[in-house]
Amino acid sequence: MKVVLQRCSRAQVTVDGKVTGSIGQGVVLLVGVTYQDTVQEAEWLAEKIVHLRIFEDEEGKMNRSLKDVGGDILSVSQFTLYADCQKGRRPSFVDAAPPDLALSLYEQFNHLLRKKGIHVETGIFGGKMEVELVNDGPVTLLLEKNHN
Repeated sequence: MKVVLQRCSRAQVTVDGKVTGSIGQGVVLLVGVTYQDTVQEAEWLAEKIVHLRIFEDEEGKMNRSLKDVGGDILSVSQFTLYADCQKGRRPSFVDAAPPDLALSLYEQFNHLLRKKGIHVETGIFGGKMEVELVNDGPVTLLLEKNHN
């Protein structure tokens, strides 16, 4: 699994002109699933994201986690994170998980985040989404858990 994490002061996702998820302070997660992923990768990433110290303390140092600041998550499925652009001019998506596997792991991942006490909003899996965010910092991280 791959996750692009962006710290934000606010964010929302819109599908067909309707807001399906909206948060204030927290993180936007663009979540990609590959065909080899299992729940172990989802568990590792959920634990890492909730406790990653990416928010500033009183001294301006990144010492606080999402849990520490009471932040929210806007989670958006993003199969294009597994695009292979090495050959030709059109990306190949052969490494992306098939939709049924990707949906199952994406939903499990969001469930794991919620079980850790985090409020999670989402887009619509497979939908054409418009994601708006104010990237705070900016802070953008790429998290990836390879298969064991």
